[in-house]
Amino acid sequence: MGSISTDKFVDLIQSYGLPLVWAIIIFIVGRIVARIISNAVGKMMTKGKVDETLIKFAKNMIYIALMIFVVLAALGKLGIETTSFAAIIAAAGLAIGLSLSGTLGNFASGVMLILFRPFKVGDFVEAGGVSGVIEEIQIFSTKMKSGDNKEIIVPNGTIIGSTITNYSAKETRRVDLVIGVSYEDDLKKVRAVLEDILGADERILKDPAPTIGVLELGDSSVNFAVRPWVKSGDYWPVLFAVQETVKLRFDAEGISIPYPQQDVHFIKEEAAA
Repeated sequence: MGSISTDKFVDLIQSYGLPLVWAIIIFIVGRIVARIISNAVGKMMTKGKVDETLIKFAKNMIYIALMIFVVLAALGKLGIETTSFAAIIAAAGLAIGLSLSGTLGNFASGVMLILFRPFKVGDFVEAGGVSGVIEEIQIFSTKMKSGDNKEIIVPNGTIIGSTITNYSAKETRRVDLVIGVSYEDDLKKVRAVLEDILGADERILKDPAPTIGVLELGDSSVNFAVRPWVKSGDYWPVLFAVQETVKLRFDAEGISIPYPQQDVHFIKEEAAA
């Protein structure tokens, strides 16, 4: 009887004990490996100067995904059928994905914005149908500040799906002005005055040189294209200052700036005899 009990005990150990030990080993080692991999990914993202919020989220997602495989592997070692578990997990993942499709899309777009960096905090951009200064790039949305100090929150999916114009990406910008003068004015004098105005403003760059040329012979004016180059931060101050200076100098030089007008003629008809 003792021999039979011992044999049964050995059989139980072989049948359940060893698989249980292996399952525990797989779980412990798998957990350690999952933690190492997630931390390694986090360090790589930190070196790449990725947003801290994204780093934490990515580390947790990678760790959870790896632990799911570890648990399934441990259960399989115990002889438990894992096909049903995998099917349940896949179905749950599909349901969650469908219900959060928009949110996941914004998350993926946020990852793309952080990785590819079409703009950074402090840039003035036009994206998602709005324009403003970037204040914060979040996982699901981007926070912007408009010119009149309003906070604008735009979903990242909307930004990625639209054209992005970054006005701060380059160090220099061109100011495009159209200045109209009368057909009776001396065009050479007009050009000389415009050159003097641009040359007197120290914010206007010498290289590349400003462009001044006749753009169009309009219906009521000769239109000059005036295109100086400035540092991006000086764009708006120079735009305002040059237009004001042009008006003041033209008045002083006797150069007229035409504006739309109509002549109305009254025809007096004599009463019939």
